[in-house]
Amino acid sequence: MTPDDAKQLLGACAAFDNRQPSLIAARAWATSLKDLPLDQDCFDAVARYYGTPPKEAGQRLWIQPHDVRSHRDILRKERLENFVYEGNPDETPAQYLANLRRSMKAVASGQVPAPTEIPALEGSFHPNVLQRLKNEFDFDGVGRQVPGEDDAVAEVRRSGPLGIECPVPACAAPIGRPCKSALRSRASKVIHPARRRAAQGQPVASETVEQIENRRAASIAKLEQIIANQEAAREEALGE
Repeated sequence: MTPDDAKQLLGACAAFDNRQPSLIAARAWATSLKDLPLDQDCFDAVARYYGTPPKEAGQRLWIQPHDVRSHRDILRKERLENFVYEGNPDETPAQYLANLRRSMKAVASGQVPAPTEIPALEGSFHPNVLQRLKNEFDFDGVGRQVPGEDDAVAEVRRSGPLGIECPVPACAAPIGRPCKSALRSRASKVIHPARRRAAQGQPVASETVEQIENRRAASIAKLEQIIANQEAAREEALGE
């Protein structure tokens, strides 16, 4: 924000509190808000400040630069309240972060209309889900009658890792079902090495406790890095 920008913003403030803007005040405000552009959110922040009743009856409202910053941040956060980035399964991590930042900035700034409702899961499945079930899991039983428990176990029993329950305590995937990944509980295409060894009649435990803890720590560190990148993108979107 330049002194000329701050002068315009002070003019908007004067319409509410009858202050007398000066060049010195404009320079001071420009210094305090040098990292913010003069956009409609700044003017809306002034209007919101003076449209909010004071904490004490009869208290005179007198907006300061930090008030503009705070109310502007609130306005932008409200637009992101229902924001969900759907992403693209083919994008790289770098592309994901770049697209996430760009989408958040567009919504936070008002360039793209903010979602009015939280996205909900649809009741139907994607048109390609049946084909993927067939190709990836050799399963084509959607819409068929569900057999009894014993029949179901016999139906899914097969050779290979899927023919036994996963011996990993944190997973314990049943017969015929893929394993659960380390960072999420839902089924993935991963088959735990211990399950493969058990299916081949080999000892289940091949890792030491230290190796297991190191792998777990690496997974947690990776997850924390993903969360940190998302938070950084959110802060960057709110600050512009």
